[in-house]
Amino acid sequence: MKSEIKFSDERVRKALQDLKKSKTEDKQLYRWIMRAFEDLEGNAFCGIQIPKKLIPKIYINKYGIDNLWKYDLPKSWRLIYSVANGQICIVSIILEWMSHKDYERRFSYN
Repeated sequence: MKSEIKFSDERVRKALQDLKKSKTEDKQLYRWIMRAFEDLEGNAFCGIQIPKKLIPKIYINKYGIDNLWKYDLPKSWRLIYSVANGQICIVSIILEWMSHKDYERRFSYN
């Protein structure tokens, strides 16, 4: 199901723009994220759904979400997003991206 990409807040949008301007390996991360956006625009459910009981409380409290998805990026990076049903279309709301190490910490896997 097609979706429209939105950001959870301006901080996330700015972080993506900073990646785009980067002259380091962050530029590659930007390309991976943009590829993920293309995939999400084509199918909002192409990621892996995280069971409701494993959704970190920080996301529920901060964004009021009731579903959470992850999209695996290269080199163990993770794109975290939620899917919302708008009046006209499905919206993929980008919450953040993080390294695998940070992902394990956030989800209390270690």
